[in-house]
Amino acid sequence: MFKIRHIPAIFFALSSQHVLAVEPFVVKDIRVEGLQRTEAGTIFNYLPVQVGDVMSDEKATQAIKSLYNTGFFKDVRIEAEGQVLVVTVQERSAIAKIDFSGNKSFPSDKMTEGLKQIGISEGLIFDKSQLDRAEQEIKRQYLAQGKYGANVKAVVSPLERNRVAVRFEIEEGVVAKIRDINIIGNTVFTTEDLRAEFLLTTPNWMSWWNKDDQYSKQKLTADLETLKSFYMNQGYLEFSVDSTQVSISPDKQDIYITVNVTEGEKYTISDVKLAGELQVPEADLKPLIKIAKNDTFNRQLVTESSKAISDRLSNDGYAFSNVNAIPEIDKVNHTAAFTFFVDPGKRVFVRRINLTGNARTRDSVLRREMRQLESAWYAGDKIDRSKVRLERLQYFDNVNIETPAVPGSSDQVDININVTERSTGSVQFGAGLSSNEGVVLGVTVNQQNFLGTGNRVSAQINTGQVNTTYSLSFTDPYFTPDGISRGFDVYRRDVNTQSLDIGTYNSSSYGAGVRFGLPLSERDFFSAGLTADYTKIDLSDNSPKQYLDFCGNLSGCSNNSLQLSLGWTHDSRDNTLFPNDGVLQRLTAEASVPGLDLQYYKIEYKHAWYKEIFSDTTLLLNGELGFADSYGSDVYPFFKNFYLGGVNSVRGYENGAIGPRDIDPVTGQDFAVGGTRRILANAELFVPVPLIKNSSQFRLSTFFDAGNVYSENESLSLGELRYSTGVGISWFSPFGPLKLVFAKALNAKDSDQTETLQFQLGQQF
Repeated sequence: MFKIRHIPAIFFALSSQHVLAVEPFVVKDIRVEGLQRTEAGTIFNYLPVQVGDVMSDEKATQAIKSLYNTGFFKDVRIEAEGQVLVVTVQERSAIAKIDFSGNKSFPSDKMTEGLKQIGISEGLIFDKSQLDRAEQEIKRQYLAQGKYGANVKAVVSPLERNRVAVRFEIEEGVVAKIRDINIIGNTVFTTEDLRAEFLLTTPNWMSWWNKDDQYSKQKLTADLETLKSFYMNQGYLEFSVDSTQVSISPDKQDIYITVNVTEGEKYTISDVKLAGELQVPEADLKPLIKIAKNDTFNRQLVTESSKAISDRLSNDGYAFSNVNAIPEIDKVNHTAAFTFFVDPGKRVFVRRINLTGNARTRDSVLRREMRQLESAWYAGDKIDRSKVRLERLQYFDNVNIETPAVPGSSDQVDININVTERSTGSVQFGAGLSSNEGVVLGVTVNQQNFLGTGNRVSAQINTGQVNTTYSLSFTDPYFTPDGISRGFDVYRRDVNTQSLDIGTYNSSSYGAGVRFGLPLSERDFFSAGLTADYTKIDLSDNSPKQYLDFCGNLSGCSNNSLQLSLGWTHDSRDNTLFPNDGVLQRLTAEASVPGLDLQYYKIEYKHAWYKEIFSDTTLLLNGELGFADSYGSDVYPFFKNFYLGGVNSVRGYENGAIGPRDIDPVTGQDFAVGGTRRILANAELFVPVPLIKNSSQFRLSTFFDAGNVYSENESLSLGELRYSTGVGISWFSPFGPLKLVFAKALNAKDSDQTETLQFQLGQQF
């Protein structure tokens, strides 16, 4: 027996030049020794020599390289016993088990999954270098949590059959806290004022949730940029952050941050000019510039001016315009003149609009909402408006629009619209709960996008203590190609007022109607409808006198009417669920057609103004007016009266409790009877709910309400207004909208019925 080749793994990694020359021979047999886990077939698969081949020194070298490169072995020897080739291997250890101790911040299964990504997993070959890498990676994860004292040690224990168990012993330590943020060099603003601009802060009562007292290099970088913006928006054009030092205490539990700044001098604007290829009239661009001569320099306004000019150019087809604000700085007088240099680029048009993601919704439903057309000049405002219109359909969870340039063309772009569809149909069996209605049971079959056509179909049955409604409706929003809508409604409504603080009566109404809508502009809408209605009214002995006068008897009456309705709506809100900006105006008029049982008219106006005054903080100012009367000699139908009070009007008062009242001749109790004049005003401040990240579903508010209802014989006296204030929360829950209000009536009279806690859960129809 003689040795052909023996190259230990570590030696082979350094050199493969050591060769023991042998005489070539024909291999009659191959024997493998040293295997514990690896199948012999694996050796034969990688071995470049087979029985019958001539074994040579060159093939021996190839064989050792091939087997070593598999990574399965740490030592390989090739020997010859006569004409038998003997391959002796020493296998690398395999990982049989991985476990962790001391890990509280990260669950073991997540850590196991993470180690698998770097090649450490049960069943794989053990590699010491990868183990060192794993230690560093686990420690890095703890450092990212602010646990700078974390210690990670990997312990390897040998097992039978050349296997090992790996155990990561972890000492997590505690999260290091920022104990001080010191700013050096500031004289204009106090350190406390500047710290208020930082996301990072020292421990406070909310730090357990916000984690804002834990150091992060990324957050500190963002804070320094915020600090720079703060100074530059106050006129300090030459402000700079000179250096930043972050130190940690010896026990690695306290962090100290020091920021050295140079404030410089305060600059004013000496001149503002436009230059370059303007392409649009200069008179259109100048009003977009938000800085003026003698103003204090403000970097944010300069940036906003550049963007506004670029956006204006994009509306005329210059999709790739570039606007640079170039300053001319006078360091002696501390002034800066700005020239907005306009490079419009080439005017482009839209070649094609591509739609993806709409598996159920027809292409035509999306295309009819587009205000940017194919083969037309690119218009940024029309593209933005198209996206808003698609989002307002509420058919999609996400609408993404991209405008890539057409390859090989400098004056064409495509518009790629990708949507993520949501479920638009529902069958709901549920219940609602209202402080006024009690338990509301209902079933609703609703399809907002019927068969992908964009048509709306709805069937509803809702039963409450006061109102019971059965209705069926159909709406085609594009009855004509230019956007005229048409809808049909069939309904039955029953009203039982015994549980309310108003005059007692029962009514049943049956009706059917048709309605049309005409878009006047992008934000203005005109509607008209005609409804045939039959209403039967039942009275009782303690019904108010005006109810009895209307019917002419004690038992009740019935009437037929043909109701004409007209309406105008202006809606520029950015969101229909929780608006942050925009205006909603609505003017509606309802009148009975002469010749039937009823002769009345009813006019209502609403103006709601939303303004985001701070980030995620919105102010609402709402005003509503209502006026109703009869014409001819008929008495105004009392069941068309206005009522006020409740969770949706003047909070803190019972539903319908505000306004004219009457006295029950039997019990002596007074109750509201409604009126024909109505005034309502609301001021409300919406803020995010603390500790809730998803502000699109939750909003907290504080409000002030005022309003009253007057009879036709009363003058509109503002001194009779009822006032209330309080706080409320709104939640668009899986069960429907939830409103919860804690309100205080400020000037309730003895006869007014008030409620401190009011709520409504479930959609009301």
